[in-house]
Amino acid sequence: MYQFISESSIYQYFGEDDPDMIREMIQIILDTNIKDLQELPQYYQENDFLTIKKRCHKAKPSMSYIGAVKTRKLLEDIEENLESSQALNETLQAHLEGIKQELGDFLETKSK
Repeated sequence: MYQFISESSIYQYFGEDDPDMIREMIQIILDTNIKDLQELPQYYQENDFLTIKKRCHKAKPSMSYIGAVKTRKLLEDIEENLESSQALNETLQAHLEGIKQELGDFLETKSK
C-alpha cells in the first residue's frame, strides 16, 4: 500500500491504542524533520555541509519510527559522502514528497 512508510513500524513505535498520540507524533515529524530536510537544497548552495550533516543525522530516528528505511539509508549515505551528495539529496527530496503524501493519507484513513 505504501511505498515509503510502513504502517506496522508506526504502530510498533507509537502503539495502536492511542490514535491521538500517533497523529501528534507524525505531525511533529512532518513539521520538524521533514521540513528541515526539505530545506537542504539551500545549504548545498551555500556549501554548508555541517548543517546538512546535522539535519540528516537528526532525522534518522524519525525515519525509523515511520518505517522509511530506504530514506534512512539515503540519509546515512549523504552523511558519509557529504561533499559529493548533491545527487543523493535530489533523490531524498523526491522521497520526502512521497513520505509527506503517504503520512497525510495515513492520518486521513486513521481519523475516520
